[in-house]
Amino acid sequence: MNKAIFILFCILTTFEIMAQSPIGAWRADIDNGKTVLRSVLILTENHSTFTTYDSESGEFVSTSGGSWKVENNTITELIEFDSKNPERVGTKSSFDFIIKDSIMTIPDTNLTFTRIDNGTPGDLHGAWLMSGRTMDGEIQVRDTDTPRKTMKILSGTRFQWIAYNTETKQFMVTGGGTYKTQNGTYTENIEFFSKDNSRVGLSLEFQFNLKDENWHHTGFSSKGDSIDEVWSKRK
Repeated sequence: MNKAIFILFCILTTFEIMAQSPIGAWRADIDNGKTVLRSVLILTENHSTFTTYDSESGEFVSTSGGSWKVENNTITELIEFDSKNPERVGTKSSFDFIIKDSIMTIPDTNLTFTRIDNGTPGDLHGAWLMSGRTMDGEIQVRDTDTPRKTMKILSGTRFQWIAYNTETKQFMVTGGGTYKTQNGTYTENIEFFSKDNSRVGLSLEFQFNLKDENWHHTGFSSKGDSIDEVWSKRK
């Protein structure tokens, strides 16, 4: 291989590494000597979450997230919620990344992520805001433009929901894990829940359908309460 071809090969290889999309779900496991902490990063087209919990017990540690954009190999995020450092809400945070095959590294940190999925195959991939629910037989519509939000974010195989307030910077509650969709059935397998660790390990099955770009979601909660919700896709 002559020098010119070698240089061209290096340029094309570097471009291929940098050009890979980070959209999807990523996992990093860190052994702190007592337990293995699992961090899961979910990136949809415009929104993201980064959550850490005990990989064995499911004990919740922290979560943060918001809207994001990528330029070259730098992700810049506008923070909408942060359970551990609420003062970060409303600020921007940037970090560089390098993707090679199924591994994403964050330079100058000890974080190395393994890709879980690339946004497929889940039918509900994306970020959603709760926009309505049926209670006592009546439909209650919720304005999704207010600071108080309940968001559900899904990659191809991972889900997380978060309740928070961008005005008061208050984080309220979150839960998440893996999910799948099949023949109109949406199944959640809970791996962490910030308010009640006893729900870890539960599998919940719901019926869903997409109508007018809204996600209609019915079934029963982990407490046995009836659920009839509408979720609208975030832009």
